Amino acid sequence: MTLQKRLGEVLGWAVAAAALDQLSKWLILTYVMAPPRVIEIAPFLNLRLGFNYGVSFGIGRDTLEAWPGMLAAFKVVVAIGLMVWAVRSRIRLERVGLALVAGGALGNAQDRWRQGAVTDFIDLHWGDWHWPTFNGADIAISAGVGLMLLAALADYRKARSGPHPHSPMSLQARKETDLEADQTMDRGGCRR
Repeated sequence: MTLQKRLGEVLGWAVAAAALDQLSKWLILTYVMAPPRVIEIAPFLNLRLGFNYGVSFGIGRDTLEAWPGMLAAFKVVVAIGLMVWAVRSRIRLERVGLALVAGGALGNAQDRWRQGAVTDFIDLHWGDWHWPTFNGADIAISAGVGLMLLAALADYRKARSGPHPHSPMSLQARKETDLEADQTMDRGGCRR
């Protein structure tokens, strides 16, 4: 695949992830959560509006709440770096994974620029235990990391498999190596 095609693929996935994230947040804020309330979708899933002023799981909320622009700028820089890495990758799963992570970061960065916090609304829970509320960008980031792990696992398995000791390819390679060794030795077994 050419560099231009890889660039188009990466930008397409990243822009799609960021755009779908922003569309879902706009729909939630405009139509679903006006007024804010808890909407039960399933016994384990609610829509619950929340705003995250920190990073993942609200970490650093007290410190970072005063610096939303700095955090947004950092996310944009990271997203650009991820997209450069993705464009350079020759492994499609890795490329798509990196693009999804970058798109998710850009979606959350846009919230920080616009309102100083990330809009979250998906509430997964089991009984009284609740996972921290999240959004579409977080789903894109998680899916992207999952694809990157699959790509790494596939690459690892491919590298470990190599040619089997009794495969025709390895037998031919051994014959060539033996022939080269014979050509560099004299009849007494000494190197020439």
